Amino acid sequence: MTILNSDQIKNLLPHRYPFLLLDRVIEFEKNKYLTAIKNVTANEPFFQGHFPEQAIMPGVLIIEAMAQASAILGELSMDISPPEGALYYLVGVDKARFRKIVEPGDQLSLEVDFVTVRRNIWKFSATARVDKSIVASAILLTTVTDPEP
Repeated sequence: MTILNSDQIKNLLPHRYPFLLLDRVIEFEKNKYLTAIKNVTANEPFFQGHFPEQAIMPGVLIIEAMAQASAILGELSMDISPPEGALYYLVGVDKARFRKIVEPGDQLSLEVDFVTVRRNIWKFSATARVDKSIVASAILLTTVTDPEP
């Protein structure tokens, strides 16, 4: 079941190719959780250099994919949408762990749980899985800023 397709995701996030790392959102409950999908293909530009002999998705991009899913959960959970042009920033990564490699052909399932919000700092618990096996996890802190005048 698709809750948001790639075009709808683009309406929520400012990221574009090659840095938009979500293909769809498949589960969502306001103020609770969100699950998004990233199909990892051999065409990804980062595979040219990481690593040419054994293509591995960089861990920082897995964190970024989880952060993008967190931003969508945050935005969809707000009672009032942020103003046009507002940006979400990743302001902290805690307890990041990488357990398995991600390679071309894998499908990342990005599971994000809302933890709390204080002083405009949103806290999420995020897990990335491939075939139900955890490949990465982290606690993510994000914020949303008003657009520049």
